[in-house]
Amino acid sequence: MQLERYSEITQKTDFSTIRYAQCWEDADILLEALKIRPGDVCLTIASAGDNALAMLSQSPGRVITIDLNPAQLACLELRVAAYRALRQPELLELVGSSPSARRWALYQRCRADLSPAVRQFWDDRPAEIEAGIGSIGKFERYFALFRRWVLPLIHPQARVEQMLSGGPAVRREIFYDRQWDTWRWQLLFRLFFSRWLMGRLGRDPSFFSYVEGSVAGRILARTRYAATALNPADNPYMQWILAGRHLTALPYALRPEHFKTIQANLHRLEWRCQSLESFLDSYDGPAIGGFNLSDIFEYMSLQNYHDLLPRLVRLGRPGSRLVYWNMLVPRSRPEALAGQLRPLSELARRLHRADKAFFYSNFVIEEMI
Repeated sequence: MQLERYSEITQKTDFSTIRYAQCWEDADILLEALKIRPGDVCLTIASAGDNALAMLSQSPGRVITIDLNPAQLACLELRVAAYRALRQPELLELVGSSPSARRWALYQRCRADLSPAVRQFWDDRPAEIEAGIGSIGKFERYFALFRRWVLPLIHPQARVEQMLSGGPAVRREIFYDRQWDTWRWQLLFRLFFSRWLMGRLGRDPSFFSYVEGSVAGRILARTRYAATALNPADNPYMQWILAGRHLTALPYALRPEHFKTIQANLHRLEWRCQSLESFLDSYDGPAIGGFNLSDIFEYMSLQNYHDLLPRLVRLGRPGSRLVYWNMLVPRSRPEALAGQLRPLSELARRLHRADKAFFYSNFVIEEMI
C-alpha cells in the first residue's frame, strides 16, 4: 500500500500510531442508515475496521475501506485474519471483549494471513496483543486513564456496576439524578473531558480546530442521555469506557449471529492507505451505493467540506446515501446542493436517538437525487 495525497488534517496531525483500536460509531444505526442492497459497492473510512466488517453482513458486492493511517489499516487487517483463523469466542478474547491468558497464541494462529509489513507491525507489539487489540489505541488509553484514576475518585465500584446493570427507564433516571450526578462527577468529568485534556491525551489538538463552545458540557449532556434514555446494559461503548471490556453487550461486528456472514464475505473487502480526496481523484469503478464517512468532515474547513460533497455525488447514483456523524462541529449539506442531496432528517433523528456511541451531537443521512 502506498500513502497517497493527504487531506487537510494530515498537515497538522501525526498519523503513524493507532488512534482508535475500536470503531466508536454504532454500526446498528449505520447499517439502517446506509440501507445497503446486495451487490452494492460501498465506501467506508477504516477506523479500526469494525464497521467495515459490519457492512459485509449486508452482502454488498464490494466494500472499499480507506484510511490515511497505516496503523489503522493494520488493525483492520488483523481483524480480517482473526475472522478467518478464529472462532467467534476466540475473536472476543483477542479483541479484549472477554478475559484471556492466551492472546499471543491466538495471534500466532492469525499471523500467516497477514501481509509482511502488517505481520512485522504486530510482531513488534506483543504487550499490546496480550492486553487485547481493542484496548491499545490512544482513544482507548484515554478512557483507561479515566476508568483507573478518575472514576474511583467519584464512585465506588458497586455504584459503577449498578450503572452498567441498567434496568427500567424510570429507575435509571432516579439512579442517575440521585446517586450518579454528584458534584464530583460534574467537576472531574468537565476537567477530564475538556478540550485541552482530550486534545492531548485522547484525540489530537488539531481535531478541535473548528470546534466552538464547551466540549465537556456537550459530552456530559450526551452521557446523561446514554445513562437514562438508553440502557447501559445494552451499550457496549459505555461498558468499555466504565469497565474496560464488554459485559452484556457487543458491537455489531462482534456478535455471534453476524460472525459467519461476515466471515463468508471477507473476500468482498479491500483496503487502501489513501485520503478521501485521493480516492475521489482516482476511482473509476461502478457507482457507489453507500458512503460511511465517519466524522471526517469535522477535521476540515467548511469550504473544503462543501468542495468535497459534489465530488462524492459524482461517484454515486440516485438513491446513494452519505452517512456521517457530527461530534462537536456542525456539518450538513449546504442549500446550494439541494438539487443533488436530500437530507433524510426524520430517519437521522430517530437513529441518533438510538445511537449507543452516545457522544456524537448529530447523525447525518443525505440521499443523492
